[in-house]
Amino acid sequence: MLRIGVDVGGTNTDAALLRGTEVLATVKSSTTADVTSGVSAAIRTVLAEAGVSAGAVNAVMIGTTHFLNAIVEGRHLEKVGVLRLCGAATRSLPPMIDWPDTLRPVVDGGAALVGGGVNYDGSEIAPLDDAAIRAACRDWRTRGISAVAICSVFALVDPKMENAAAEIVAEEMPGAAISLSHRVGRTGLLPRENATILNASLHTLGRETVGAFRSAFAALGLTCPLFLTQNDGTLMAAEFAERYPVFTIASGPTNSMRGAAFLTGLSDAAVIDIGGTTTDIGMLVAGFPRTRSEGAMIGGVPTNFRVPDVYSFGLGGGSIVRPGPSPTIGPDSVGFRLPEKALCFGGDTLTATDIAVSAGLVDLGDRDRLSHITPEFAQQMLAQMKASIETVLDRMKPSADPIPAILVGGGSVLVEGLLEGTSVSLKPDHFGSANAIGAAIAQVSGEVDSVVSLEGTTREIALESIVAEARARAVEAGADADTTTLAEIEETPLAYLPGNAVRVAAKVIGELRA
Repeated sequence: MLRIGVDVGGTNTDAALLRGTEVLATVKSSTTADVTSGVSAAIRTVLAEAGVSAGAVNAVMIGTTHFLNAIVEGRHLEKVGVLRLCGAATRSLPPMIDWPDTLRPVVDGGAALVGGGVNYDGSEIAPLDDAAIRAACRDWRTRGISAVAICSVFALVDPKMENAAAEIVAEEMPGAAISLSHRVGRTGLLPRENATILNASLHTLGRETVGAFRSAFAALGLTCPLFLTQNDGTLMAAEFAERYPVFTIASGPTNSMRGAAFLTGLSDAAVIDIGGTTTDIGMLVAGFPRTRSEGAMIGGVPTNFRVPDVYSFGLGGGSIVRPGPSPTIGPDSVGFRLPEKALCFGGDTLTATDIAVSAGLVDLGDRDRLSHITPEFAQQMLAQMKASIETVLDRMKPSADPIPAILVGGGSVLVEGLLEGTSVSLKPDHFGSANAIGAAIAQVSGEVDSVVSLEGTTREIALESIVAEARARAVEAGADADTTTLAEIEETPLAYLPGNAVRVAAKVIGELRA
């Protein structure tokens, strides 16, 4: 298959064209304010460099921080009506109680806590309160709210209450965007509810963004399927992404780490991704990013998404350098305005890229514009940048033993020589576009996290049911059913619950459906 991988960062948009495992071409261009035109430009350039027609491409995969940025900035979000099915339970902690004060007013469309919900064994907490749901819907409809998040207590055990409530909401609010917690989050009521609310708030932006990508691709002559990369480095079809945009929030670092593994053949290593704005450091374990044990904090909102265990800090090619008695680098950056703001390009701002050019680490722009930068100052700044990376790397390593390190991202030119604490510091071919390559090689996954009771059944039957649901979700997201395999399964006995309860989390991956 001919695949194009695209990764949209805060500074640059990278594109890579692959035929199977062969990298045909990679390009780097500036990210644009509207995102879409920058993606179109990158794809057009990578096709031209490889001499490949748009009609020959079999698939395009995009990783973007667009939706994460919307949450962090509190912009382009919809107000969401929250429907919690809980009976008399959980009412002491209302929805959005743990949201930051800056974001809650932007998204809060009112909450209704109504009869419903199930216990861990699937028995009802209370009957579904049809009348209360319809009353809430009429109120939201009157106030112009068109996105609803539905969360039931123990929905992951049995989603029947959420599905029934969704049918009622669809009757009362035709055309409303409905997000169901059993399809979005993992176990844990509040974090799962938070994730569902975030997903609902992104619905319009998701539809508009994917629609803009489709229009841009049609203009380029691309007729192939479009996929977006998820938090875990796997893919989802564009139609799936429109319904679940929140699944893309951590795709950037994941793409870089998967690309680093592909380019070096290493399955266990530290990955240091230096971009234009930030440096992300994470660990590869068996070829995939090590995940965080706790849920992700998205824009200050606690969720239970499994995301890469990555430490990000403000150091990149666009980081602003401030000379003086105690010179500093970053954390602020000129971002995608680097080609117009950096001194080497005729701008008025001293950046980390200027330091690298002055020291002869990279040939960019006009070096004569940097004649006032002394070699001693340049080396001092390079040492300071390297030391900050080594400090974070030491925190992320699983032990004190030296490990391989892979440097990727355009800003990797800022680092020269072996990093302390590493056995080797690799900078592979195409290192600047590892993120786009990671998007291009991604597989498709499906994941289920549920609590099951083993009373009246066997462990084998319970596990088979969970794995079958994960496989169905992978196929729904775009996987070829014949290639799906169980990637991981996790069992946790819940001794504090009666009935021999077990929490089971399963993940299935498969190759992209042709």
